[in-house]
Amino acid sequence: MSETYDYIIIGAGSAGCVMANRLSADPSVSVLLIESGPDHTSPLIAMPRGIGKLLMAGNPHVWDYQASRGEGMATELWLKGKAIGGSSSVNGMVYVRGAPADYDGWEAQGCYGWGWADIGRQFVALEDHQLGASQWRGAGGPLKVTVHPSGDPLCEAIINAAGSIGTARVADTNHVDSVSNGGFGYQPQTTWNGQRFSAAKAFLDPVRDRPNLTVMTGTHVQRIEFQERRAVAVHIAGKGGEQSFGVRREVVLCAGAIESPKLLQLSGIGPAELLKQHGIALVQDSPDVGRNLREHVYMAVQYRVTSGSLNHCFAGFGLLRSVAQYFFSKKGPMTHAAHEAGGFVKTRPGLDRPDAQIGVSLYSMDGDGKTVMIDKHPGLTIGGYFMHPQSQGEITIQSADPAVPPKIVANYLTAEADRVAAISLLRWIRRLAAEPALKPFIVQELTPGPQVQNDEEILAAFRRFGQTAFHVSGTCRMGADSDSVLDPELRVRGVEGVRVVDTSIMPSLVSGNTNAPAMVIAMRAAEIITGTAVTGITKGAVAA
Repeated sequence: MSETYDYIIIGAGSAGCVMANRLSADPSVSVLLIESGPDHTSPLIAMPRGIGKLLMAGNPHVWDYQASRGEGMATELWLKGKAIGGSSSVNGMVYVRGAPADYDGWEAQGCYGWGWADIGRQFVALEDHQLGASQWRGAGGPLKVTVHPSGDPLCEAIINAAGSIGTARVADTNHVDSVSNGGFGYQPQTTWNGQRFSAAKAFLDPVRDRPNLTVMTGTHVQRIEFQERRAVAVHIAGKGGEQSFGVRREVVLCAGAIESPKLLQLSGIGPAELLKQHGIALVQDSPDVGRNLREHVYMAVQYRVTSGSLNHCFAGFGLLRSVAQYFFSKKGPMTHAAHEAGGFVKTRPGLDRPDAQIGVSLYSMDGDGKTVMIDKHPGLTIGGYFMHPQSQGEITIQSADPAVPPKIVANYLTAEADRVAAISLLRWIRRLAAEPALKPFIVQELTPGPQVQNDEEILAAFRRFGQTAFHVSGTCRMGADSDSVLDPELRVRGVEGVRVVDTSIMPSLVSGNTNAPAMVIAMRAAEIITGTAVTGITKGAVAA
């Protein structure tokens, strides 16, 4: 055994960076942070629209998996961050917190300490928001949050159109009233001075020189070793070959909702029959490890437009000009997050809260919307997903070899409620596009296309064009019930010395993007582990 640490954190993503910051704040403990990918030094990471090159199979900054969407649907590519900062280093930088009702729902299921009263204050502590402080918005926190600049004519028309059909314009789409009742506006984003502001920038970079914190990159965790039922070591494979590190207090698993259940199963915690099948010694029979997978099914509705599109800025000479503008001034279209505008909407009457999130992107893709080829003609994407999927998928190992990717089955649209929500979502987007405010801009619908009209045709379009929103969650569910993988303090049931801290802990998927919730989950977990309130977070330096 090479060395022994008090805490070993597996995964330096959004949650892992927070945990490293918080646990190493105590100089009397030693912390090892292990990341499979490289550091976050690539210029493509710093440049917001570098995501067009980052989110591709084979890129060293991402995990890429083949996932089965469900019966009658082709497989699709799932990408997750594989670098310091994790998905916060490769995502679309959309800053969304979820609704208070999401977290109150967790608490109602027995996950005490996870309601909005506890989670809301974590978001306030997290944020250094351009709009300034309010009851449920923070200023002075470690994470920079800006809002896309207002005034774009096409965005203005879309925001006005949303208002005409009942979703009011708001300055802050994350305001509790906006998320709880509906609101549309310019997109909050994790950028600062034209650059990405990741969890690594916010939490890890300011503390990397702490003598009690060791950060390893390019290192793959093979398994957690147990003596009896207590975690005693972590086995890794990296640049120096295979080795192991001892752990005195806890292993904190922050590998994400795909790798965390995979690693538990490889370590002997999971469905007994599955582990027996692959010759893995059983430590704890936990059938729900890998189950309860929830994902947002994103539908991109694309339109040909007369003006306002940025397509010409992302291809050919226009792309060269945009990149040059970015590097010389940190301005222009390469500074945009994935969405320029968006919000939370009720797609049909009688709903007590919004059921869909909409994102407006001032570009369109050629073909079926799944390629990286920018449309040669002016286009617009109004995309979205229903936020509260009931369909459940599963992640299972396919081998005892850690190098073999897991089997991922998403099971999209298997629940009747999801099919109703999908139909309502597409009809709402079309209603928006038909509003008079957009008549001067929209020429025609490109995908899924005007020929798609009745309910069955809409569901067929979802099965063809619907795709992952990269918000996978729930695969190591916390709960008060004995079947849950984790207890409400995120301890793995049946063993000692292991917690899971990432989006896999979610009993149900939050309303919207999952990056900010991942950081806040870690902030809350750090309070539980250390007994120290969140106010002690070391803040990141502001990039010039």
